[in-house]
Amino acid sequence: MTTKALSPEDYASLCQDGRCLDEALVQALTMQISSTPTDQVIVLHQLGNHGPSYYQRYPADYERFVPACTTADLAKCSRDAITNSYDNAILYTDTVLNQVIETLKRQDDYAAAMIYLSDHGESLGEKGLYLHGIPYAIAPDEQTHVPMVWWLSSTFSQQQGLDTDCLHQISDKAASHDNLFHSVLGLLGVSSTVYQQEQDISQTCRQPNSS
Repeated sequence: MTTKALSPEDYASLCQDGRCLDEALVQALTMQISSTPTDQVIVLHQLGNHGPSYYQRYPADYERFVPACTTADLAKCSRDAITNSYDNAILYTDTVLNQVIETLKRQDDYAAAMIYLSDHGESLGEKGLYLHGIPYAIAPDEQTHVPMVWWLSSTFSQQQGLDTDCLHQISDKAASHDNLFHSVLGLLGVSSTVYQQEQDISQTCRQPNSS
């Protein structure tokens, strides 16, 4: 496994004060795809919507919801302003995910798929709570219920014998981070003693003879 950290010098238009916006990951993805001819799994670690500095997670032209909180000291902002800055960051994250998908669509070398999963949620004033980090046993839903998004190219689905109608039908079923590892192994057809079929989200939608 190779880990590559983004260098702000390589993405000057997207980086400031040593911090890069997530669009830099899309550019890095494009270069990784074009420079590596073998099959690969690429993990993109986003800044995403991590608080409290939501306003630093998106460029100025994504400040659609105003007034926005423009400080990491949330005590200085109204709840509405905090929510607005968070929603601006969500809008930007949606754009970045769309760019990743469009990048995968444009390339012809791979049968491609994307899984997006947040590591945690955020409290935005519900029950008087902000940010995240409450112990899991007592954490509110806002901090523990997170999105998982799958995009599979038609070629990938065909090669893996996946019934996409079936996947749509089960998309509302509850899942967790426990499912991620085993679902990735299942999607890639990896045989391993640690693979747990019951944790593989797509297993029930895979044709019997598919790996």
